[in-house]
Amino acid sequence: MNSALRTAATGMAAQQTRTEVIANNLANVNTTAFKRSRASFEDLLYQAVRDVQLVSNQDASTTGAIQVGRGTRLAAISRVNSQGAMEQTGRPLDVGVEGDGLFAVRNGTGEVLYTRDGSFDVSDQGVIVTKAGLTVEPGIRIPEGMSQVSISRAGIVSGIRGQGEIVELGRISLHRFSNPSGLMALGENLYSETPASGRPLDGYPEDEGFGRLVQGYLEASNVEIVQEMVEMIAAQRAYEINSKSVKAADEMSEVATQMIR
Repeated sequence: MNSALRTAATGMAAQQTRTEVIANNLANVNTTAFKRSRASFEDLLYQAVRDVQLVSNQDASTTGAIQVGRGTRLAAISRVNSQGAMEQTGRPLDVGVEGDGLFAVRNGTGEVLYTRDGSFDVSDQGVIVTKAGLTVEPGIRIPEGMSQVSISRAGIVSGIRGQGEIVELGRISLHRFSNPSGLMALGENLYSETPASGRPLDGYPEDEGFGRLVQGYLEASNVEIVQEMVEMIAAQRAYEINSKSVKAADEMSEVATQMIR
């Protein structure tokens, strides 16, 4: 009976983890450029009640093994990197990525991090930065007196100086990974490179394989509320049925105990 209890408990723990992942998705339904996650599970080792056996029959030489499973466990939590909808903001320094690619930002220690959140600002030093003050690579500076800053689909940042002279100030780069799901999520819409993600491929918007930039827009979360609610209901029902297994195993153990008395 104890093995049945433990097996059912692994199922309840799995559904609890699944619910936590769904809850995080729903909590970030309005987070800029958030990518939803999904939990995957795998079965545990099996107990062999009987191994493969030889039989003396002209139409069959062996019979299959008899195995009893011992539950499930978390295999992975995968990030779904599908495109989120573009939402218009009207801010000239809000930039959404339509297609593949991430912005590179540099923190105070010089470490390069990555993000899809293009809600940028200008620092007191005139440099384009994120909301948290991280420098957007390659470190574009907007001189004093520059007006009507624009960012093209190809990432070229320009402004108007003096009597209408258009000045090109720099070009925002994009970066791709062979396995973007392998990036380490750090919070604050930031990711860091890992061995699982592979090395970044550097380029510019509208280069081959890279997306384009859309000024005045931000990418919304790719969380679908209806889908998450359906997943939540399924997880809840699976949790309930596993709890029924625990209850049944407990009742059977109680019956066996009473027989001893």
